Amino acid sequence: MMEEKSETSSHEYAANISTIRDAEKRIRPFVHKTPVLTSETLNSLAGRKLHFKCESFQKGGAFKFRGACNAVFSLDDAQAAKGVVTHSSGNHAAALALAAKLRGIPAYIVIPKNAPKCKVDNVIRHGGQVIWSESNVKSREDVATKVLQDTGSVLIHPYNDGRIISGQGTVSLELLEQAPQIDTIIVPISGGGLISGVALAAKSINPAIRVLGAEPRGADDAAKSKAAGRIIKLPEVNTIADGLRAFLGDLTWPVVQDLVDDIITVDDKEIIAAMRLCYEILKISVEPSGAIGLAAVLSDGFRNNPAWNKCNNVGIVISGGNLDLSVLWDSLNNL
Repeated sequence: MMEEKSETSSHEYAANISTIRDAEKRIRPFVHKTPVLTSETLNSLAGRKLHFKCESFQKGGAFKFRGACNAVFSLDDAQAAKGVVTHSSGNHAAALALAAKLRGIPAYIVIPKNAPKCKVDNVIRHGGQVIWSESNVKSREDVATKVLQDTGSVLIHPYNDGRIISGQGTVSLELLEQAPQIDTIIVPISGGGLISGVALAAKSINPAIRVLGAEPRGADDAAKSKAAGRIIKLPEVNTIADGLRAFLGDLTWPVVQDLVDDIITVDDKEIIAAMRLCYEILKISVEPSGAIGLAAVLSDGFRNNPAWNKCNNVGIVISGGNLDLSVLWDSLNNL
């Protein structure tokens, strides 16, 4: 492994390479070391070598289990006994419920009424106690605050938490061990927990590596934030990628601002086309948020940008595979 540098281990960030390595040790007994898949067909389409880090095979079906597991097992016994609470549209909710189950503590999960059924089912399957909220962020936060007051539990934010960022950063540690030749990593970006952890770890191991975010055009707050040099929150978002509708937090934004090289935006049609490629060529089920990295590397915005001409070995984080297939099964049943 390359010698680690200290430039990104600054105290100004909520996490660093040391906290990420600590997280890796803490969660190792519980998480899957997910595979890296390759495809000559997709390499040909992209015009470069692609390495897919398949967090769709992680426990709970998404990378979120890493951060949730780190957060839950970071608590001391007195804190843990009162349980944990979060508000989430899906993957973090299920991940926290599973991590809490493994530790034997309660998990109170505030979920908006418009969350995908498959993700709600995952929470229930893992023993989480579902508390419903309206679909807007204020309602989610208000309901979570009331649960905190009623139970004395510990809030585990979906992304704006150093323990979460550190846990998600373990994706980088694994990926760069499995495919050390990677010169670029493309990561879905929403609240920024995943890309913050990935960037902090990757740039500590290899400062020359490029870290790019992939974002839906209908929820392009991160791209707008990078352009403006401050956090931009959109009045509304509109994208099929339900996992990419959150806004950057005050802990994730500094990392995104400093260490993420660029944000590539794609439309929903490109995301759907990438999902189909994942299914037909990689033979894996990938949710819209998870397919956006492939959509980005195949997009004109990436291909036609001379800044990325030397991105020859690209790591793509397939962030999750919790796809609601009920429409497909219903259509088959009606044949």
